[in-house]
Amino acid sequence: MMRPVAAFVGLRYLRAQRANQFASFVSIASVIGVALGVAALIVVLSVMNGFESELRARLLSLSGHASVEPSSEVVAWRDIVDEASARDGFVAAAPFIELEVMLSSGRTLAGAMLTGVLPELESEISEVSRHMRDGALSDLQPGARGIILGRALALKLGLRSGDVLTVMAPRKQAGRGLDTVLREFTIVGTFELGLRDHDGVRALVHLDDARVLTGKTGTGVRIKTADAFSAPWTVRNWLAERAARGAPVLDVRDWTQDNATYFRAVRIEKIMMTLLLSLIVAVAVFNIVATLVMTVTDKRSGIAILRTLGYSRRTIVQIFAVQGIVIGWIGVVIGIATGVALALNIESLAPKLEQLFGFEFMPADVYYLTSLPAELHPSDVIWVTVVALLMTALATIYPAVRASGIPPAEVLRYE
Repeated sequence: MMRPVAAFVGLRYLRAQRANQFASFVSIASVIGVALGVAALIVVLSVMNGFESELRARLLSLSGHASVEPSSEVVAWRDIVDEASARDGFVAAAPFIELEVMLSSGRTLAGAMLTGVLPELESEISEVSRHMRDGALSDLQPGARGIILGRALALKLGLRSGDVLTVMAPRKQAGRGLDTVLREFTIVGTFELGLRDHDGVRALVHLDDARVLTGKTGTGVRIKTADAFSAPWTVRNWLAERAARGAPVLDVRDWTQDNATYFRAVRIEKIMMTLLLSLIVAVAVFNIVATLVMTVTDKRSGIAILRTLGYSRRTIVQIFAVQGIVIGWIGVVIGIATGVALALNIESLAPKLEQLFGFEFMPADVYYLTSLPAELHPSDVIWVTVVALLMTALATIYPAVRASGIPPAEVLRYE
């Protein structure tokens, strides 16, 4: 337990550093370093959280939260949709057929992921209808062979609405192996979701037209739940209940499986940025060590006198620990306040900084995002605070122990 006299003497020594200008400068530099490190960590983690949320929203804007497909073709997709729509926690359900195809326009070829959808139900699952550049999702009519392309895919093929392209799709033929089906489709619209993996490879057709291409009657169902994070467990619990009552088995995939690579990359980048920015705090912590070592050297005679007055080594350790902890914790508090304020106002501050320094953080011709998204998580603030406080507290151990080991007899012999 910290003795009051240790806190009193430690704070006196801290105030006395004004006489030693170099030690005072190092102390101020330590406070600034800790504050900058903590603030930078909070701001960067908030921006990374914002990017992750934006990426998640755009990835899920076309695919829903989970998809189920019957193991056999005897299960009607309408029964699955009706059952899922009536279940608590499920927002919507819509049928789909997905296959990889080649799109041809003259001599230009491009691979694409073709998805057959039912327009009246798809608008409840995906955001495509709200991101149409031209045309509408309802323009997909059964048997009309209309197709909607991602904007980047349409630019790659050099096509626009009203143009005709050829879809080449693989199909298994009984007794003949793999065959290729060629069908001409007319472009009835384009969409732009702001994610290259959607806009550059995705194409939509009516569910009936996709079924003609594949030659299959089996249809999968996409599901959107009330909470994306609980979707894997919500859907699997539903399927477990179906299996328990003897219903046909459904194969399931959720958004965490389909997009695992993206979020793993974001997580690794977030960890690396945290480690790199932690070096700022580490440098400031070394400054605290240097400050305390100089203070110990300067106060050798005072330490010797305190020891002769009967103060224990533990009290001496506490005296110098107080100095380091106060320096570090002042920096942490300033850093937290600065970091939280910047994270909460980054969207309004970024344009002013761009204007001041004459460059853009997110150029519109390079990034789909034109502003820095920030999402402040209290958990990030808490763990950054705890780690910074622990680092500054640990920095006091070596100088404090060294101070407690000063032999009073040898020091006072020459006084």
